[in-house]
Amino acid sequence: MNLYLKTGWNDWYRRRVPGVFLLLLAAFCILFLRLFQLQVLGGAQYHRLSENNAIRLQALAPHRGLILDANGYCLADNRPSFDVCIVPWYARHSQTVLPLLSEILSIDGDRLAERVNQGRRSAPYSPVCAREDIDRDLLAVIHARLPELPGVILNVRSQRHYPQDGAVAHLVGYVGQISPQEIADGRFPHRRSGDLVGKYGVERAFDAMISGRYGGRQVEVDAKGQVVSVLRTVPAEPGSDIRLTLDMRLQNRARQLMGDNTGAVVAVDIRTGGILAMVSQPDFNPNWFVDGMSTDQWNFLAQDPARPLENKALLAYPPGSVYKIVSAMAGLEEGVITPQSTFFCSGFLEFGGRDFRCWKKGGHGRKALVAALAESCDVYFYELGLLLGVDRLAWYAHACGLGSVTGLGFDNESPGLVATAAWKRARFNESWMSGETLSVVIGQGFNLVTPLQMAFLTAAVANGGILYKPQVVARITTPWGGTEESFAPVVRGRLPVSPQNLEVIMQGLWGAVNGPAGTARAARLADVPFSGKTGTAQVVGRGDRETFLNRIYDRRDFQNHAWFAGYHVGQDGEGIAVAVFVEHGGGGSAVAAPIARDLIAEYARRAGPVAAAGADVPDWRE
Repeated sequence: MNLYLKTGWNDWYRRRVPGVFLLLLAAFCILFLRLFQLQVLGGAQYHRLSENNAIRLQALAPHRGLILDANGYCLADNRPSFDVCIVPWYARHSQTVLPLLSEILSIDGDRLAERVNQGRRSAPYSPVCAREDIDRDLLAVIHARLPELPGVILNVRSQRHYPQDGAVAHLVGYVGQISPQEIADGRFPHRRSGDLVGKYGVERAFDAMISGRYGGRQVEVDAKGQVVSVLRTVPAEPGSDIRLTLDMRLQNRARQLMGDNTGAVVAVDIRTGGILAMVSQPDFNPNWFVDGMSTDQWNFLAQDPARPLENKALLAYPPGSVYKIVSAMAGLEEGVITPQSTFFCSGFLEFGGRDFRCWKKGGHGRKALVAALAESCDVYFYELGLLLGVDRLAWYAHACGLGSVTGLGFDNESPGLVATAAWKRARFNESWMSGETLSVVIGQGFNLVTPLQMAFLTAAVANGGILYKPQVVARITTPWGGTEESFAPVVRGRLPVSPQNLEVIMQGLWGAVNGPAGTARAARLADVPFSGKTGTAQVVGRGDRETFLNRIYDRRDFQNHAWFAGYHVGQDGEGIAVAVFVEHGGGGSAVAAPIARDLIAEYARRAGPVAAAGADVPDWRE
């Protein structure tokens, strides 16, 4: 029995041993062939990879979308920027790279070494930028000496560029590196340190659409950190292009008309709310924020008393007599006056033991509303203010869009201020005095408005009462020209006035420019009829100004602010509304009205020739 079992096991092994040997032989053959492939056929390549090379991932930044005006003029584009960077890992053993690189770039060697050492400790394979945006001559030198500079690489990136310099700086804005606070607050998702984001204006408000999406590539680099080959690429997606409502022809003209004056001009399409021009003076060059600025340039921007970095179209100022549009509207709608109601102006109104003066010392005599608006009679509106009271007046101001932001979408827009009795009690813990209403009703006192608000209030008067939301972007297009999104006009309300009463107010504004005694009659045009309201906002009180006149008459910062808000409507219903504010400009009729006149004339030239200023025109009653 035992012999039989032993013989059976031997037969079983004999039958299977050849199979095992064949299996082992096949495995050894496969291993031999693989080793032959790796060591003989591909030995040189894999030796190079294993000894000298590494695979790196590189981010590919997208091109920001273009910003264009309504006619296709480029306001923001991109240009190539060449940056000299060094990868700390590959330069770690060289004692000559940093001194040589600092000599070529003319930069401080110790500071460069400190930055490279910091990079070596935190991210040894991430490039550290030694110098950004070098010129082409220096680029040629660096490229020729790369063999002497292990770890030094040349990066090409897209640099934002503003070809119009300061012409649209406050509207288009500029870009800058994202701050730690901006990363933390979540406004710019999927961004990291070093990324460029919009900091101001359209660049900031529409950053998500303009910025595009990052791509990346997998590259093979040699022992010196130089790229040997690109293994795989995921292209970056460029940002969308932005087509604005802005008309650069009007923008440049408004800028020219403002000259050296400090202030703002806002021009609006009365049918859509599209912003045709927005000028703030003085302006600044946004390329300084992208290309880098000197200490002198920064000191100029930061210390200039005219505050060039502020968009004055969005800042709030005392409205002066342009506010009488709101006062007239409130008086008519509340029924405290009719178009035929008259008040006598002797040059002042005595109230509370004090004389509230009219701008015209001799007085205007007895006037009804249309003439009071045209001639800007203060006493008429003093009487109206006493009948209305501040709270009813404030309700109409709010309904006209004052005292709140317009919805433009810019972070730095001021809401202005519409004073009420409750506001004063909360702010000063004092009761409202009736004498303060006399100041507010003519645009003095506490109330504050922005040029943007006044432009849209004027546009609403011109178009029959529709208060539009400001629109600065007409449409967003793909980089290949397809339309992603178009922006239709948005109505945010209507003026609180009946068509009949609005017509009365429009007659008064027509008379201000075209009437024989209108405050802006010197600015009238024969072939381009337009209407408007002048305003002069006091900076110091009348008594103070008279007391110290001889001492401060040459000090511009004590002069009054000049306002003009006007509109022109063409035969087909298209039209423009313009608000001009000149800081410490003096009288609105002498300074602000001519600027608005010439800008309106520029707008109307597309329809035909414009007559000289001051020519005879028919009265609105004819």
